[in-house]
Amino acid sequence: MRPVTTDRSDTQDATRPGREDTNAAVVGVLQVWSDAGATSGGVPVGSGLTLGRGRPPALLLADTRISRAHCTLAHADAGWRIRDEDSRNGTFVDGARIRGELRKFAPRVVRVGHCLVLPVGDLRGDVALEDGVVVGPTLRRTRAAIDAAAALGRTVLLTGSTGAGKELAARHFHARGPAARGPFVPVNCAAIPRELAERVLFGTVRGAYSGATAAAEGYAQAADGGVLFLDEIGELDLEIQAKLLRFLETGEVYPIGATQARRVDVRVCLATHRDLRAMVHARQFREDLYFRVAEPAIELPPLHERLEEIPWHIERVLAELDVGLRAHALLVEACLLRVWPGNVRELRAAVLAAAQRARSAGRSRVERDDLAATAGVALAGDGDEIVAVDRLADRQQVLAALRAEAGNVARTARALGVHRNQLRRWLTVQAIDPHALLEGSA
Repeated sequence: MRPVTTDRSDTQDATRPGREDTNAAVVGVLQVWSDAGATSGGVPVGSGLTLGRGRPPALLLADTRISRAHCTLAHADAGWRIRDEDSRNGTFVDGARIRGELRKFAPRVVRVGHCLVLPVGDLRGDVALEDGVVVGPTLRRTRAAIDAAAALGRTVLLTGSTGAGKELAARHFHARGPAARGPFVPVNCAAIPRELAERVLFGTVRGAYSGATAAAEGYAQAADGGVLFLDEIGELDLEIQAKLLRFLETGEVYPIGATQARRVDVRVCLATHRDLRAMVHARQFREDLYFRVAEPAIELPPLHERLEEIPWHIERVLAELDVGLRAHALLVEACLLRVWPGNVRELRAAVLAAAQRARSAGRSRVERDDLAATAGVALAGDGDEIVAVDRLADRQQVLAALRAEAGNVARTARALGVHRNQLRRWLTVQAIDPHALLEGSA
């Protein structure tokens, strides 16, 4: 981790690991990139904060492209106020150069020189590698909830969009629980043919059917003493769901053809990107199984809610391909501005393709144009605002639905007939705070 140089004595206090449980949020700016690479460290904005290379009080940035007093930031209930102080090379907010002062409710990233900073509502916590995983403060709070579930219960339901890291979270559940010394058995339920699901999950006895010349152990038996991870649980057939419910309630396995049950000591982590409650209403998921697994449920935050992690992921991809590769600040900014519906998996694939393009051209620095040239990437230009990946209904219709549901995103999404993660992406792009709607601020 490369800390940010600052004159503020309270900055290290605010960003030190282990301080996430203090009560008061610390509004401030978090530097995530410089020419030296990814970094993690910030400073409270207080009544106003200057970014530059000058003397204190300021967030001091080591970049000769930055003026001594480059820009100032302030925060109030209505959002952020960012003013360029007649800097030599300009101040860029969400990819667009500002003239004078800009007011914006939720800016994503500010660029001065080749330094990138994030205006954040809470500085507590930093970014670090934990067990080989890039973990920022948002994800760290989620992992703390998984720790509690691992210590107190035998099952947990992980929800979140594709690529949000559900298997990594399941492995964390395994590592932090009493079954850590036992096996971890991952199963992708979506990949199991319907006619083989019972056999694969619960095994068979010899002679159970024609060709069963020997007993075969299922995944449930293989996980005895450890954790069984059932990914994409919503893809299981209703009949298998009934057998799974019995297994969860009794801890007993009936292999196909068996006359006696076998008791196993298994903790079960289930995961899905689907809305199980909606599936229950559609009679696609058993209600009794839903109530058995719905608590505790932990939602994994999408990558666009963990912007501070993105530069670290970029550096890891480049280092894995070629330790000599470096990312340009504009490429990192472009990645911070993009909404990644495929989360870390999509980000890694896009950066890898960009890096290969740069290396093929004989360059050691990966440029923004390398990313823009890869398939399926939509970026905002310097003079553009970020464009929504998903198109929802008319803005006023969405706002009316949010007000009707008292700002609850999940209920609003159901009312609009879209996935809650789709609505959250739209709100992020539109810089809408659903809670502020109730006060007439949006």
